[in-house]
Amino acid sequence: MADFNFNDGLLHKVFLAGVGALATTVEKSQEIVDDLVKKGEITVEQGKALNAELKHKAEEAKAEETKPASDEKKD
Repeated sequence: MADFNFNDGLLHKVFLAGVGALATTVEKSQEIVDDLVKKGEITVEQGKALNAELKHKAEEAKAEETKPASDEKKD
């Protein structure tokens, strides 16, 4: 296999790209839920619950994404 030199700068940029993608996904999901509420396809309470669930899942994914990065630095 090819010998790749992954320095901390590259790993940091990849991590930030992942966080940015996650944030963009959460924002877009919230926009979709808000549109559904406006159209009356779901109730306001259902929209609030769905937004809260999306935020919770995003926080879990972010925490999971940070775990390997911190584990690598310990080694």
